[in-house]
Amino acid sequence: MIPVPSGVRVWLATGHTDMRKGWASLALLVQERFAQDPHSGHLF
Repeated sequence: MIPVPSGVRVWLATGHTDMRKGWASLALLVQERFAQDPHSGHLF
């Protein structure tokens, strides 16, 4: 198991996600679905 530092939030999305997308497309999903900064240090 990977330890998660205190203060780091873990965000989960339900449904299908095409993991063949590049990092930029996945980061855009984080911004659209969660209204969060994908570079915030949290786990998505």
